[in-house]
Amino acid sequence: MSSKRKPDGTKKAVKKRKNSESNYDSDLSDEYPRATGETSAREVMVEELRPMEKLPEELLAMYDKGPGKLLIAGMVSWEMTGKRDSKGVTKIRPNLFTFHRFTSETYRSMASFCSGAHSVLIDENWKAFTFGRNHVSQLGLGDTATYEKPTQVSDLAEFNVIQAACGRFHTLFLTDTGTVYACGDNNRGQCGVGNKLPTITTPTRISYNGPPIIKVGCGAEFSVILDIKGNLHTFGLPEYGQLGHNTDGRYFVTSTKMSFHYEMQPRKVLVYMEKNKDGHVLPIENVNIIDFACGNNHTVAIDSKNRAFSWGFGGIGRLGHAEQKDEMVPRLVKFFDTQNRKVMRVFCGSSYSLAISDIGTLYLFGQNKKTGEANMYPKPVQDLAGWNITSIGTGNTSIVISADDSLIAWGASPTYGELGLGDLQKSSSTPKEVTRMEGMKIPLVAMGYSHSMLLVNTEHEKTKEKYDNLPEFVV
Repeated sequence: MSSKRKPDGTKKAVKKRKNSESNYDSDLSDEYPRATGETSAREVMVEELRPMEKLPEELLAMYDKGPGKLLIAGMVSWEMTGKRDSKGVTKIRPNLFTFHRFTSETYRSMASFCSGAHSVLIDENWKAFTFGRNHVSQLGLGDTATYEKPTQVSDLAEFNVIQAACGRFHTLFLTDTGTVYACGDNNRGQCGVGNKLPTITTPTRISYNGPPIIKVGCGAEFSVILDIKGNLHTFGLPEYGQLGHNTDGRYFVTSTKMSFHYEMQPRKVLVYMEKNKDGHVLPIENVNIIDFACGNNHTVAIDSKNRAFSWGFGGIGRLGHAEQKDEMVPRLVKFFDTQNRKVMRVFCGSSYSLAISDIGTLYLFGQNKKTGEANMYPKPVQDLAGWNITSIGTGNTSIVISADDSLIAWGASPTYGELGLGDLQKSSSTPKEVTRMEGMKIPLVAMGYSHSMLLVNTEHEKTKEKYDNLPEFVV
């Protein structure tokens, strides 16, 4: 099957789709028109929000990945990330082709995004720090200056932040009371504050009054939150059905101009379905979601029966349904049923998805390179057979995996050092061990568009020895 997509619709719609999904270089361009008259985020008011009570302790324990020291590799000129040239860039730093120590602090968790150039770190005291590109206040620091050093988000200083998620230009923070705060680009309603103020400059509580939230996730221009009862709520751009509300939100403003109905506050995903061989749609009742992951314009989720559902943009097989159709509501990935396999964890990159089964097999569907054949349905990554996977970082086209005290990375050219393989071999089309990291305990991996971050456990003697000998990235 050809991996090229032939979408239906008007010429305008086709052009939009190409820009959004195919033009990798413009994925992080910040040169789009903004609405005028930006208002302070503090003016956003949400009535009668639920009282903030702490989540159960046994649940909170799951967010602690264990304290670790931070390593970074890849492109660290944040204003350059994803751009074709250095026009307007004020500071250019050389790419880091091996992993470098970055700050001496200890962190518990971190987050970035496959088409993002900013990151969130959570320290030992559950305080949020951000760094990277900040042209629309996605760092939540109240300004639009680029921050090269992790800087505490002062507006969240009184809260314990247990998890965070980054979109292309926006950020979500989850506190230990199950409350979500958002900042950054809100042109598509992706901050969920109940309006379309173009920029939310400091973390603002989202317009949500349901059960406590236990996980947050971001796509490029949409957001997903999971409540403690197993319900998903989505908001932002609905263009490819990625919100799961059975619509792409399109409407005609005039006879020639098309726009979208953005979801400006969280809306519950109500329908889950499967398709049989004849194409008949059958609803699936009583679905309780336990985990999910977002790509640029698609989402994959797991329910309490360890079934996988996917929806959103269907190009090059990233949904795993053996067809390239966009899915407007969560659809069961039948492949795992036919193999009698349970799905334990899922991860999403820009145009691909990864799933780990109950016997530890890693499956890839979609495509993590720009040429060649795509996986139209989940296929095992044979090179990872037998490895016990700890954590996975998914970038634009690169993947970094910590497994069995080793680090495995691959990604087709162009890469920017995020694989950490060194400056002699910058890219690899097949999984390759990062020899410099051999024997290190790496509980957590995270990736942005062209950078990768590791948390390493320096309480482990060999890990500390190797960590101390690594070069330091000083800003």
